[in-house]
Parts: sequence; C-alpha cells; structure tokens
Amino acid sequence: MSSLLSVENLSLKDLSTGNDVLKNISFQLNEKEILGVVGESGSGKTLLSQAIVNWLPENLEISSGEINFLDKKINLLSESELEKEIRGKEIAYIGPNAINSLDPTYSVGHQLLEKAISIDRDNTSKNTLKEKVISLLDDVLIPSPEKRFYEYPSQYSGGMMQRAMIVDALLSSPKLLVADNITMPLDVTIGAQIIKLIRILREKFNTTIIFSSSSLPVVREIAENLIILKNGSIEENNSVNKIITNPSSEYTKELINKTPKIWSENIVFQENENKTIISIRNISKSYKVRDKNKFNSFYDVKAVRDFSIDVYEGENLGIIGESGCGKSTLSRLITLLEKSDSGTISFNGEDLTDLNKNKIKNFRQSLQLILQDPYNSLPSRQSIGRIISEGLFIHSNLNKKEIKEKVLFTMEEVGLDKEEYNKLLVGKSGSFRQRVSIARALILEPKVIILDETLSSLDQNEQNKLLSLFKQIQQKRNLTYIFISHDLAMVRKSCNRIAVMYMGRTVELAKNDTLFNNCRHPYTRTLLCTIPTLDKNPYDKKIYLMDGEPPDPTEVGKGCSFNTRCPNPTHECKEGSIEMGLIEIAPGHLVDQCCVNCG
Repeated sequence: MSSLLSVENLSLKDLSTGNDVLKNISFQLNEKEILGVVGESGSGKTLLSQAIVNWLPENLEISSGEINFLDKKINLLSESELEKEIRGKEIAYIGPNAINSLDPTYSVGHQLLEKAISIDRDNTSKNTLKEKVISLLDDVLIPSPEKRFYEYPSQYSGGMMQRAMIVDALLSSPKLLVADNITMPLDVTIGAQIIKLIRILREKFNTTIIFSSSSLPVVREIAENLIILKNGSIEENNSVNKIITNPSSEYTKELINKTPKIWSENIVFQENENKTIISIRNISKSYKVRDKNKFNSFYDVKAVRDFSIDVYEGENLGIIGESGCGKSTLSRLITLLEKSDSGTISFNGEDLTDLNKNKIKNFRQSLQLILQDPYNSLPSRQSIGRIISEGLFIHSNLNKKEIKEKVLFTMEEVGLDKEEYNKLLVGKSGSFRQRVSIARALILEPKVIILDETLSSLDQNEQNKLLSLFKQIQQKRNLTYIFISHDLAMVRKSCNRIAVMYMGRTVELAKNDTLFNNCRHPYTRTLLCTIPTLDKNPYDKKIYLMDGEPPDPTEVGKGCSFNTRCPNPTHECKEGSIEMGLIEIAPGHLVDQCCVNCG
C-alpha cells in the first residue's frame, strides 16, 4: 500500500514556557490503515491529533519536523490553504468534547446540513443533502433521525452528541479521519457499534484512520498498528498484538497492568446492613417536545417509567445503561432538581414528594450531585476556594474565617494543595476540576453523593486515583454513593450492587459478582460483551452484541419495550400482552419477568 501520511521528527513547542510538548515524533501511515495512539492524560495524544491538521492553540507551534499528506507539507500551508483544501475535507477531525462543538441556538440537523452545503461541489439540492444527513444520523444509531434532525444540542444526550459529530466528519468522505478519544464519552454498546462503524467506513470510503484513546483495550479492538505515547515522546511503535503480548517498554508494561481486570480478578466488597436510606417507588417522568412536522402538535418522550429501587446506607449502588436510557433524568428526580410525574421518593423515611422550599433546601444539604462535565459545571471566573465554599454561604451560619478553614480542610482531604485556594480553574485538568467538584459536594457533609458519569471523561490512571479517594472518604464519613455510569469496568471495581436500566426501567438488579458472572437478562449480556478489556470475556460479541437501536422513546407502547432487540421474543412479548416488572429469581437477584427466559 502507498503512504498517505508521513510524520518526520515532529516537535511542538509551548511558546509560554519554551518547553517541547511533543518530541521527535515520526511514523508512516498507509492508505486504509488504522493506527492507534495510546497514552495517559498529558501524554500528547490530542496535541498530535491537532498537529496533523495544523490546528493548534495559539501558544503552541511546530518547532521542527514535517507533516506530509498526499505530497503536501501541511506544516508549511497557509491558514487559507488549510481551510480550503484540507480541514474538514481531505482530513476530518473528531474531538472528545462533542457537547460544546455545536451552536446551542440552532438545531443539530440544520447545523450538519450547513456543513454539507458548504463542502458540496456538485450543486446537489438542499433536500438531497438533508436526506444524506438524516441517513448518516441513522447510520450512527441515533433513534428517530427524522425527529432528532430538528432537535437542539441541549436535547441530545452526551452519547448522541458524539455520534452527531461523527456524522459531521463523515459528510465530506475524508481520506484521513482523526478520531481523538471519541469513544470515551460513549456507553460501551454504542462505543462498540462506533468501532464497528469505523471499520465499515474504512472499507466503504477507503478511509485511513488515526484512532487515539487512553484505553488500550479499545484501541486493540480497532487498530492494526499502535503508538504508545509518554510525555510527548513515542515509547513504542509496532503492531498491536506484538506490543500487548511482548511489550518492550516499562511504561507499556505498566499501562497493561493498570488495565481493569473484569473477570480474572476476584473483587470482594464489604457487606452492608440493608438499612434503606433512599426508597424510590414507581416514579415516572415524561417531557413534551414540539413536533416540527405538525402544526401545534407535541409528543411525549418517556424518560423514566415506573422505576423502583431501594438504596442502602453505606453501599455503592451502580446504575448502568446506554445513553438515553434515563439515568441522568433519574439523578435529577432523586435530587429534586425536577419533579416526577408520578410515584414517590423517600429519604430516611421522609416522603420528598411535596416538600416546601425550606425542607427541599435542607434535603439538598444531605444529598449532593457531581456531574459529568467538570468544565461547564464549575464557574471559570471564581476562585477555587470560592467555588468550594458556595454551599456554606447558603446552608450555614459560619463566618468567613470559619468557612475558609473548613474549605482548606476539605481541599486537603480531596488532595488539593492549599496554595490553589485563590487561583482560578484556567488551565487545570479534568481530574483536578473533578476534585474541586468533589470538595464542593463534601463541604456540606452529605449522607449521599450521586456521581453522574463523574469519571467518564478521565483516563484509567486518574479514575483509579479518584476511586481510591472516594473509598477513603466513604470509610471516614460513612457515605452512600450512587454511581450512574456507562463505564462497566469502573462499576465492576466500585459498586456492591448494580441496577441495569433500559428505556427508563430497571431490567436487572443484582450483586456485583452475580451480575458479571451469572446475569439473566439479554440486554445485560449485551452490555457485558462490549466491555473493553484485555481479559478473556465470557460473553462473546458475535453472539450477544445487538446491532439494533433502542426503540423511539416517544413510541413506547404497552408490554415489553425490549422486544425490538430481544434475541428470542415470545408471541406474548411481541403482542405486548406481558407487562414488564421485576421478579426475584434468587436472593437479591431481580430480573424483568418478560425477558428472564429469553436466552
């Protein structure tokens, strides 16, 4: 095969410090090859991805080396030449921060259509291009693409926004696709489907791909060749199989050892008394969304449906499921940020359904929520100390000196240097910002903390550090955690019990070991078969991975909502004559009665 991209002795310099952030990077990329780039946060993966399209922050410049693409020296092209000939056309870039990639005031579909029109060279009609956009939305498994075309970024989940950005890249049928950590914010099933889609894209469009990730198991599933980066330098450059089976670098060996052991390691959790701290009974939540295709018409999006569960004091409860299954809506209902349409939520025996404002204020001191995005959930213009102390100004009568003392103590508890108290968050890493979020939650001494995808944007090393921190704080303060996540490897390490959500309902609930080794719902098997791991996975993707998409949440009827994806649906299941509901098949192991025997 002929060479498409050649990088020779590439170095990047930080103009503000004079330091090299990439050092003597060299590699060849052949046509239709998929090259993996793996490294921890700060290793230079994103900088390398951006340098390839010469799209760098103002404080960075290429200090030496060359980037040759189709006999063009990209590093010598002017900005206008890059925009006209290369970026978004011959080379497409997909980054990890999909949530901030589109204008929130325009619908997702119309923004993608604008991109399609801007790169069209054949005077294709607007309707034809619109059909192309909708077709690609369907290809990346966005439910009801005709309806979603008209929805705004705020109405898309994080996973759906990432898929929309993949559509943005595919519109130009690029020769080189640079995918920078694109599966990190996605749930495991969609991540597996996206990897499968990228392989299809390579064959269909003869596309060459650079796929960077902090997860070695993810890259192993898609790439033929692999570069290991550490501190801006290449540690190893070889085939994926050779690096994993016979690593030559100590750093690579360390990376492999840090990879989560899902089935080869016995994980033991401390037994908790079944003392209920939160009791949820039959809560439901729907949203009315305007139907753009009909005059003055709306449809209901059923986000949470008849959901029930008990959370026990001192435990770690995991709630897992695909994007759009209702996990984040559930977290907002539990924290009373939104009110459920029906059902009840009790906290320490007190019904929260009709609390007045003062009681809601007191309740929120006992239950805190830490969100997924540490960049948008924290104010950038306030000092770190002021951000952490915010809750104390609302919920306490402490004076300023006492508040500062408590903030400094909490900062030390979560591993933040006291010198950071008066500094801003500018330039701080995602892991650092999440420690600030944790401190802000802990300052009020809550009894329960809900972690809504809190660790999903962090690499394995940073995740392990924060999980260790959570464990220390839990032992010290007797906290209860609710982990809401699509990262099953993280849930495996941290949660006593796990609830599996599908289309707003719990379809399986079991202790950790039971769920991972003896699950009974076919949807749970689908989730487990897609976990990126170097372990031998007992759930074969060829058998258990479902390519179908979840049903449209606006069209969920009676009966089993899983019947469109079920491997062996019964006649009653298809007809909708069986109502969904959990039954106990073993002590502590509950499965939906419709699917318990579906194989």
